[in-house]
Amino acid sequence: MNARLATAAFTLATLASGVAMAQSQPAAKPAAMEKCYGVSMAGQNDCKAGEGTTCAGTAKMDYQGNAWKNVPAGTCTSIKTPRGMGSLKPF
Repeated sequence: MNARLATAAFTLATLASGVAMAQSQPAAKPAAMEKCYGVSMAGQNDCKAGEGTTCAGTAKMDYQGNAWKNVPAGTCTSIKTPRGMGSLKPF
């Protein structure tokens, strides 16, 4: 009986310490993102698309050079569109 009680107590202590450790772990970092100009479709940009616009969804045409989308960091200039490659700066 004492062996069962000791085993149960050890198991409970192990589970409790595992829960405590899991709660103390920092949350995973979100992937780094960058603004990529000239890759969004009309009305699908993430924010401001030049003068006269306010924010998301205001691009007037596909691959508009002053409209950007958030993309994973390091991928923008490798995105190919019918108008050329993505750009880190408005064009």
